[in-house]
Amino acid sequence: MSHPLTVDIHTHILPKDIPNFRERFGYGGFIHLDHHKSCCARMMMDDKFFREVEDNCWDAEARMKECNEQFVDVQVLSTVPVMFSYWAKPKDCLEVAQFLNDHIAGIVNDYPKRFIGLGTVPMQAPEMAIKELKRCKEIGLSGIQIGSHINDWNLNEPEVFAVFEACQDLGMSVFVHPWDMMSKNKMEKYWLPWLVGMPAESSLAICSMIFGGVFERLPNLKVAFAHGGGSFPATIGRIEHGFNVRPDLCAVDNPINPRDYLGKFYLDSLVHDKPMLEYLVSLIGEDKVSLGTDYPFPLGELQPGELIKSMDFTDERKAKLLGENAFGWLGLDSAGYK
Repeated sequence: MSHPLTVDIHTHILPKDIPNFRERFGYGGFIHLDHHKSCCARMMMDDKFFREVEDNCWDAEARMKECNEQFVDVQVLSTVPVMFSYWAKPKDCLEVAQFLNDHIAGIVNDYPKRFIGLGTVPMQAPEMAIKELKRCKEIGLSGIQIGSHINDWNLNEPEVFAVFEACQDLGMSVFVHPWDMMSKNKMEKYWLPWLVGMPAESSLAICSMIFGGVFERLPNLKVAFAHGGGSFPATIGRIEHGFNVRPDLCAVDNPINPRDYLGKFYLDSLVHDKPMLEYLVSLIGEDKVSLGTDYPFPLGELQPGELIKSMDFTDERKAKLLGENAFGWLGLDSAGYK
């Protein structure tokens, strides 16, 4: 293989056929697919159009064909965040999660050298979430994907901490993805929930975990944040300054400077900008940034790894960002994927 081993830690997948959860549970808000034409489907939330997707969103063969063309060796699979369903009744959310997790585990089992799987769990019910987390490990998944908040809980809440603690104990990695963006009612035009709200959600998640002492109390927890950490890297100076001048507000749960946690978690490379990627690597370290594309969605990197490859980095650094760092976050041996 002439190119460095390349692992995309940020890709989304759905089952081709999703049950009618609205009919099954007796209330709406769940996603189903309307296969209105060949190799294409509409994601529908009840009767409301959400997004159109192509067969690379559910077909492993189609994904592998594109990966071969784009020199991606391994994809880390996670569900589309709208499927989290944290708003639903916990037992119903669990049923949705189990359906999605079994689907991803099946693909990983069929193509173990091409795919690594992350599950989803009913985070609004921590005991139930931990039980499903353990099952995720049993069926061959390497971690879970969670939202940037859980309904009214930010990621510093004790209920969420219990799940993080279980992840550390089980050696399960965590991928934090923005969802249910804040202030959506003020951002109805211009796709602003995705352009403005999404970066803010990632910063909310990181700050909540830092100020809440999650990284301090769980030093072996393996966490990666999507979209390059959103607005957090660009505002770490302001965050640190606020901590220094108003410890009465910022340091109430953790007295450690937020800057001390740089390098304690991973970020994906999805920033669409060469100066920003260079800054990201210098800020948190060349061992803590890993290729992520948001495949197969258009806001992602359309040519996986193109930004990293375009950088004035050494081949050794590029190899870390393209693949090696992913295995560090996942706690896996890269030898099994070469």
